[in-house]
Amino acid sequence: MAKYLLLKHYRGAPTPVNDVPMDQWSPEEISAHIQYMQDFADRLECTGEFVDGQALSPDGLFVRYDGEGRPPVTDGPFPETKDLIAGWMIIDVHTHRRALELAGELSAAPGAGGKPIHEWLEVRPFLTEPPTITE
Repeated sequence: MAKYLLLKHYRGAPTPVNDVPMDQWSPEEISAHIQYMQDFADRLECTGEFVDGQALSPDGLFVRYDGEGRPPVTDGPFPETKDLIAGWMIIDVHTHRRALELAGELSAAPGAGGKPIHEWLEVRPFLTEPPTITE
């Protein structure tokens, strides 16, 4: 089994087919989208492939260490200049191909008008431990 992070982007990915921003959806469209995501996660939980997932606020900052005794440096919020992550899901699957299949299915979540978004999802494998060499 290998773990993958499926990232949903507010922006930064190619434009989806159904490109109506969520803040312009009706309450029913938002509910249908959230229900699709929950049903997807529930099904993967039954197969043992779901690890965790969360929706994220569009608010955020970049932060870095700026030296001993100095306060952290922040950059932002400047949403127009940085990639924003809308949410994420961690899956644990047997093959890379299965991770791609699931990401493709998740991309079909409904959006405006109840039509699939066809959004681009970023699929990132978790780093694994390097092999141990014994001689």
